[in-house]
Amino acid sequence: MNPASMSEAARLDGALGPIDWSLWPPQAERSTFAAPSGPLAMVSMGPVDGRRVVLVPGMTGSKEDFVLMMPLLAASGCRVESFDMSGQYESYAAGPENLDPPSDRYTLELFVDDLHAVLAAGRTPAHVLGYSFAGTVASVLAIARPELFASLTLLSAPPLSGQSLRGFKWLGPISPFIPGRALGPAFIVALRHNVHRAPLDRAEFVTARFEYTRRSSVGDMLALMKRTPDLDAELRATGIPLLVVTGSNDVFPHELHRAYADRLGARLVVLATGHSPCETAPHQVTRAMRELIEG
Repeated sequence: MNPASMSEAARLDGALGPIDWSLWPPQAERSTFAAPSGPLAMVSMGPVDGRRVVLVPGMTGSKEDFVLMMPLLAASGCRVESFDMSGQYESYAAGPENLDPPSDRYTLELFVDDLHAVLAAGRTPAHVLGYSFAGTVASVLAIARPELFASLTLLSAPPLSGQSLRGFKWLGPISPFIPGRALGPAFIVALRHNVHRAPLDRAEFVTARFEYTRRSSVGDMLALMKRTPDLDAELRATGIPLLVVTGSNDVFPHELHRAYADRLGARLVVLATGHSPCETAPHQVTRAMRELIEG
């Protein structure tokens, strides 16, 4: 990474103040995408002929997690898109009951198929970022359909396979003894009570978002994180340029992310923040992504 540009990006991140996380800039284009699991709320920004960048939020997240990053990527000439995953926030109407045949659980295949549909509906290959649980989703698709990916950024993605929740700093010790679906309500309560000590503006939006997000989608995602597939060797073998970005105070120790990046043969960026660098260090994440995108 260019030290001077990253230093300037860190300065800009340090100057960020409170915002209304529900508001998009005027140039943002809102739409609904018809995915296999149902309607997904989507937002796009930037020149239509720019490099395509798709940002995928994770569990309990939404496209608004990238409200600070998207204008930066658009200003650099990229066509950037994000969407709420099935069952999350404004995609609450999407779910396994809409599949053919219908199902009663959110599965890894459901999320992978939705992402596949999103990517296939536009110009490919695209530069993709998978945040947290969505890093696993994007990795599965990258292995199956590498031609759709120009690069893959794994932002705070689970760096462990198998029962990956064991690596959580606070949840790890008890995670083997509680079913994933049963962890969902407790996880939501913890976020509602702002145990991660987010700034008030962000905490208020996270709380409001839970008025829409399906509890079943959160529980099923946690259950899936207890069965994270071992994808490292296959993902490395795709030859897709890879970037691992994490915070030094992530829910997983950054040493696990370092070993993860080594196994993938990926670039590693560790920022002085927590699990959500896209919110707290958007200039630095964007700068790192641009270096990957621009080669």
